[in-house]
Amino acid sequence: MTDSMLLLRDGPVARLRLTRPALHNAFDAELIERLTGALQDIGTDATVRVLVLEAEGTSFSAGADLNWMRSMASASEEDNRIDSLALARLMRTLDELPKPSIARVHGAAFGGGVGLVACCDIAIGVPEAKFGLTESRLGLLPAVISPYVVHAIGARQARRYFATAAIFDAAEALRIGLLHEVVPAEQLDHAVQREIDLLLKAGPLAAAGAKSLVRSVLAHANGQLHDEENAALIARLRVSAEGQEGLSAFLDKRKPVWN
Repeated sequence: MTDSMLLLRDGPVARLRLTRPALHNAFDAELIERLTGALQDIGTDATVRVLVLEAEGTSFSAGADLNWMRSMASASEEDNRIDSLALARLMRTLDELPKPSIARVHGAAFGGGVGLVACCDIAIGVPEAKFGLTESRLGLLPAVISPYVVHAIGARQARRYFATAAIFDAAEALRIGLLHEVVPAEQLDHAVQREIDLLLKAGPLAAAGAKSLVRSVLAHANGQLHDEENAALIARLRVSAEGQEGLSAFLDKRKPVWN
């Protein structure tokens, strides 16, 4: 336990909770390092099947901590580069986490907070949540989080919101793809649990490998080669222990027993 984040376990579900409510769960260098380390541990823990990213207080995450921003404004360009690489490692670690991840967005998310949402595989929010990529107001750009946000909302929407820094609501976040679902606050935990239950019913390797498959599809320019690789992938899955159990359970009309 720390004063900035908390890692909770409920069987195969890990909950990584931001616990800086007084600062709207804003990042500083220490929190970035701790989050990255916690995600790396989760990624290598064979007993974890699902990650839920959540937060305390009224906000999900306000992005950069003001005191941290103030200190970096007076730092050298090289120090800023090193500092930015640490945030980049956090985002990439979350995006490439070898476990399905769910963002439980109960309040506002700005800047890097939007990046966290975009890096999760599933994002569910409440109608009251607000979002903003507000860096341009400071003469900056959301460069570090841009790969994940662009993938989530598309280039057309990214060009608008990166430039204008406009604040948008949960309905707009849903429309442009940042959120998958918007539910009333009293139904948020139920909606998150529904996704957890679906993920736990899926084969562990299949659920974890879904994002790798999508990434591979997006990266391929050679269609025939991609067809061959996908055929090889499904062949490996069909003869794997998990695939054999899943197929057998389906044919036997029973629930699969995942290891």
